[in-house]
Amino acid sequence: MNDWQRKSPLDWETYVNKLVKVVAVEKHEYEGWVLTVDPVSATIVLATFPEEEKASLSFIMGHAVQEVEILQEGDGDTEQRLAGILAPQQSPAYSPEELERRKNALKAWLETNHIPVGEQGELGRTLSVAGVLSIEPPYGPEQCSSANEIILARVQGLLQGYLQQQ
Repeated sequence: MNDWQRKSPLDWETYVNKLVKVVAVEKHEYEGWVLTVDPVSATIVLATFPEEEKASLSFIMGHAVQEVEILQEGDGDTEQRLAGILAPQQSPAYSPEELERRKNALKAWLETNHIPVGEQGELGRTLSVAGVLSIEPPYGPEQCSSANEIILARVQGLLQGYLQQQ
């Protein structure tokens, strides 16, 4: 076990939101902003922000870490960028009436295309497709869930096409 792995989660927390240089085994060096450190494996998750591109994540396994040097403290903008990496995309807010309209329109479209659909849950907000797939508000492909990956992919594809027609 190396020195990095012997640190406590409170020690690792002091590195979060800071620009660091990590020296790993075989003298490999990594530089980036610490997004988090896994408390079980001591793996460091580094984020970099290449120009004009989305953030890139690197994972340096805890057992490979030899040295971590803090290069720069993070500011408010950096903390927001790092927090935004794993945060879900904001979906538009829908009124209860709009959600009901979207649900009814999707349900009617599925029924028109001979896809068995029903409502479930206390308020009937969730659509159930053939009893094996659920669609939660606001009724888009991202809100589909099913244990059957084939059905999930097909219904998400249908929903994508349906929403593009709207």
